Amino acid sequence: MNEQSHSEIAAWLTQAGLAGENENAIVDGFCERCVKAGLPVARAHVFIDTLHPVHEGRLFRWGHLPNETPLMEYGRTVPVPDSTAADELAAERWRKSPFYRMLQTGDSLLRRRVLPEGETEFAAIAEIREFGMTDYVAIINRFAADGVIGEMDCVYSSWATRNPDGFSDADLAALQRLTPYFALAIKSVSLVRMTGTLMQTYLGRDAGQRVLGGRIMRGVADRIDAAIWFSDLRGFTRITDTTPEQVIPLLNDYADVIVSAIHDHGGDVLKLIGDGTLAMFTADGRERSCSAALAAAIAAREGVAKLNERRGGNGLPVTDMYLGLHVGEVFYGNVGSIERLDFTVIGPAVNETSRIAAMCRSADQPMLVSAAFAEVGAIRQRLVSVGRYALRGVGKPQELFTLDAEAKG
Repeated sequence: MNEQSHSEIAAWLTQAGLAGENENAIVDGFCERCVKAGLPVARAHVFIDTLHPVHEGRLFRWGHLPNETPLMEYGRTVPVPDSTAADELAAERWRKSPFYRMLQTGDSLLRRRVLPEGETEFAAIAEIREFGMTDYVAIINRFAADGVIGEMDCVYSSWATRNPDGFSDADLAALQRLTPYFALAIKSVSLVRMTGTLMQTYLGRDAGQRVLGGRIMRGVADRIDAAIWFSDLRGFTRITDTTPEQVIPLLNDYADVIVSAIHDHGGDVLKLIGDGTLAMFTADGRERSCSAALAAAIAAREGVAKLNERRGGNGLPVTDMYLGLHVGEVFYGNVGSIERLDFTVIGPAVNETSRIAAMCRSADQPMLVSAAFAEVGAIRQRLVSVGRYALRGVGKPQELFTLDAEAKG
């Protein structure tokens, strides 16, 4: 590879990173340009860790095998309490990899000719020899301490060739010169992706997108019409007191069911408050919002029933969901201090929804909806009145409704 090709590839990587090309496009473009410039790369793997509640990182492949995909999201390489057998297998594979060896030794480069005797050292050597590879190079481009976020502290890359003579010294030098540019491009677009994931994970889908879009000024809020959801778990305090070691697994199990039902029907979860869930539905028009919220409620109740059957069969504590639904005008935006803001909904409709949910215990109903919600469109046909109740902080008694037994399906 001559100097002109090196400069052109480095410039392309810089532009790709600035333009926000996705990681697979950068890997593909880089490898194709290297091959065109005379670098005999036949296969490339690129790993970068991330901050994600499920995946530890992402693997990007070029020149991949027929049974492989260009992108793979991998789980934890260090087993955690709820690790699966597949997670354990992946962790064991990681400990036997060239990159794990390099992390232990502090090396940034590892090279192995692909020979039969090398197969016992690393499983990766055996895999690529089967497909005609002759030389293997692993490179770690580490970040400085101030550039580390979570476990994202470097970019791992491996390069293989089918050239009978393997990589030449010049080929190896070219890879070592270019991979820092390559790693920087991969890091920059991965950080954007990671930021979006964190925003959606901790703020909710819509709120996260709005914050990333620049809605970060304190006191700036939109007046919107929304169906409001507030739910919590029955007997949660008792479970906390009697089996405290079960609290976190229990919360996770029920949150999986409830949040999934909300998301599947177009809702946005705004807060998880202990065992409570605050969400909203803002589909086009009040009737669609309320219909979506009601459908999510039915799905969540069905999911909780199945979860209880599974947990009960395993001897684990079970509970149920109390749910309040209401509809009205709310303020949606940034509230808080200069140092700490929250992107949420506020207003009388939000307060009333939490009061309605709290009334489930007194009314002995798993779900209650307001009269305003019940009177939207054809929803009233699926509900029955349970009477009028005084809600704390609300001036007049309110008629509340629940699902008709024949309409629950």
